[in-house]
Amino acid sequence: MESSFKTADIQYVKFHSKVLKTLILIFVISFIPSSNMSAYMCKYKEDFYKLYHIHYQQYPDDCMENIYWLEQAVRADFANPLYAKAKITSEDQYEKYRYLFMMHLNLKLIEQHLRLGRIYDKKALYFYDAPWKDEYLANLKKTKACYEAGYYYWKEASLWAEKANIGKFRFLFIQELQNWEDERERIGTGELNYKTMLDRELKRVNGIIAEIEAIDAAAEAQ
Repeated sequence: MESSFKTADIQYVKFHSKVLKTLILIFVISFIPSSNMSAYMCKYKEDFYKLYHIHYQQYPDDCMENIYWLEQAVRADFANPLYAKAKITSEDQYEKYRYLFMMHLNLKLIEQHLRLGRIYDKKALYFYDAPWKDEYLANLKKTKACYEAGYYYWKEASLWAEKANIGKFRFLFIQELQNWEDERERIGTGELNYKTMLDRELKRVNGIIAEIEAIDAAAEAQ
């Protein structure tokens, strides 16, 4: 009996110790200034772009989330040059910065649509895939829609890259955005060409879709 009371006392002390620690934590948090806990409002391109992020392994929801933030960034206004992603010292530099930013956003939208499409992609159709052909066909149509969307963004990216390549920017480089400058240069030289990639991938996807539809047509004819 005595041992049971001792056990109960120990549990009582442990319980109240946890309660005390919780109360102390609440007391400390109550003294944190509320200004540090205020919500952050996204309004400008630079704000929405900060929400774009890459996971080591991206699931459909991750891709769609990134597409949403990038689309919001495309539609939003630019922040004051003081808050640009690079130090701006002239109007010409700010003009090129805006062109590069729009080019980069559209390139990222292509990448995310390609990532999303590849999740549903069926690289090849084998004879033993017949039992699941309907599921494969539904997924391939999603893949096709994602890849086809890339054409629009490639057209936009190419347009903004061309604007950033005009004569007055020939000797103007934004060193803090070297990767954007590299993208612009690669588009200008033809080294970066998403249209070629999209054409190749869609030709393959359409071929697999045609194979599945041919199987269905042959089955109906029997």
